[in-house]
Amino acid sequence: MQDLQAFTFRRDELFPLADKYSEQFRTASPFRHVIIDDFLPPAVLEPVLEEFPEPRDATWQRFDTAREVKLALADTERMGPATRHLLAEFNGGVFVEFLERLTGITQLVSDPHLEGGGLHQIRPGGFLKVHADFNKSRKLNLDRRLNGLLYLNKDWEESYGGHLQLWNKDMTECEGKILPVFNRFVLFATTDDANHGHPDPLTCPQDRARRSMALYYYSNGRPEDEVTADHTTLFKQRPGEAWRSNLRQVAKRWTPPALADLVGNRKTEGA
Repeated sequence: MQDLQAFTFRRDELFPLADKYSEQFRTASPFRHVIIDDFLPPAVLEPVLEEFPEPRDATWQRFDTAREVKLALADTERMGPATRHLLAEFNGGVFVEFLERLTGITQLVSDPHLEGGGLHQIRPGGFLKVHADFNKSRKLNLDRRLNGLLYLNKDWEESYGGHLQLWNKDMTECEGKILPVFNRFVLFATTDDANHGHPDPLTCPQDRARRSMALYYYSNGRPEDEVTADHTTLFKQRPGEAWRSNLRQVAKRWTPPALADLVGNRKTEGA
């Protein structure tokens, strides 16, 4: 694992990692997940950070509602070469085999379209309320089974917030908080009970942002006990929480669609 252009995932490196974490993944609470720190050689991520678009860059899709205030980018033509190379590796056969070995979920398919995935960025004050992800890809017509999140935030302090929260099935308790520190990889099973999000407004300095790479994996069908009607993102309120739009968001709802298209597009997820 040298510089990014020479970097490829290798079975002899990934499979021992899969064996090490497979039991943790299968027995984790409140839903199946695993956290792996120092996932990639730092030198592999340096060029990705260097070409990561700034928040004001016009390439971003912009989301501004009472449920999410964030930026997203799934169009690889608007990404730099280092980012495209790494995304291709995450979508390649070797990495998919690693995921199958780690999770026990077979016949996985990666998503070349990065539907809802790709690059995500949240600025100070931004958030993504707790939710369960859409359960079927419209483009692939496949069932969504796994989420992978790679965090890209160097020197990230606890006081900055931005924790990925993991909530139980009944939305009565947050059972885990994961700080989005640099080179931390989080993998979790995508079911209707996998309630997760970054629901509290980000409190990092104004010159910082919470950055991540999101990867989703699918299969043709899923276990019978996981089957539900097709749905989009299911946002879920925490105890005592109320979602209120601010004046900017209210004004946006009354903006003519043609004008809104000049400002940004709609749709994504992640955390």
